[in-house]
Amino acid sequence: MALPTVLQNLSLPVIASPMFIASGPALVAAQCKAGIVGSFPALNARPAEQLDVWLTDLQQELADYQAAHPDKKVGPIAVNQIVHQSNDRLAHDVEVCVKHQVPIIISSLRAPPQAMLDAVHAYGGIVLHDVVSIRHAEKALEAGVDGLILVAAGAGGHAGALSPFALVGEVRKFFDGPIALSGSIATGDAILAAQAMGADFAYIGSRWLATKESNVSDAYRDAIVESAASDIVYTNLFTGVHGNYLKKSILAAGLDPDNLPVSDKSKMSFGSGSAKAWRDIWGAGQGVGLMDDVPTVAEMVARLAQQYQAAKERLNLAR
Repeated sequence: MALPTVLQNLSLPVIASPMFIASGPALVAAQCKAGIVGSFPALNARPAEQLDVWLTDLQQELADYQAAHPDKKVGPIAVNQIVHQSNDRLAHDVEVCVKHQVPIIISSLRAPPQAMLDAVHAYGGIVLHDVVSIRHAEKALEAGVDGLILVAAGAGGHAGALSPFALVGEVRKFFDGPIALSGSIATGDAILAAQAMGADFAYIGSRWLATKESNVSDAYRDAIVESAASDIVYTNLFTGVHGNYLKKSILAAGLDPDNLPVSDKSKMSFGSGSAKAWRDIWGAGQGVGLMDDVPTVAEMVARLAQQYQAAKERLNLAR
């Protein structure tokens, strides 16, 4: 199946994942200007009215940049919508995205409702849904999403437990549409590996945390650079959904990372009034051991592109 038009003109086959707090306008603008998909969670724009401001400013900035650099590839914007009954902003945020005709919507947790899909499809947008299991993938496709984001073991934030080889392989048995793969992808070699096993795109999150444009504290950036895979803790305590977090931040919160209680999934809350009790618990994937510096996004994308091309040449795949 041919890829949607909006995903055909990237400098690298990379979709930047939307990250809690970290993904703000500066990071998204830099990602798009570097030619990859830049994304952010709608809930990062607080209060709700800020979402319209963010999209207005981002779209104008990227239009101006494209006009000034007509030969550059500028990636599209994607906005993440959490489809959960506790998200009392969902209808508002979808309406704002439809108003701005955001080209890519990334839905999470539950398959998007038909009304949401219809509204996005009406202006030519696409919906990609992130899943951690085959069952979730099948339900999302039944709902009518355009593509899947497979969140495999080792991904930062909310993550699954399946090997990427198993997850991609099984999904490809019944779906030939767009697939992005997430899980410890931090190098150009890993981007090519994701494509080799059947994905169309790499879905990269944690690597952007340690960039100059990310909306995180210096302490968070330092923790990313200083950590290794062994410093990642997999737990559902903080949101009710299993995810990967930096051990250092868990210790700083006065918790024992080796003896964390299990959360009640029914207590998940993503509403506008949700308490930010875990704001200082830092999500990160198992690929942190490959992150040794804090470049700009442009520098990081250039590095990934060089590594990606070198890997192709090493395997005699260069075109």
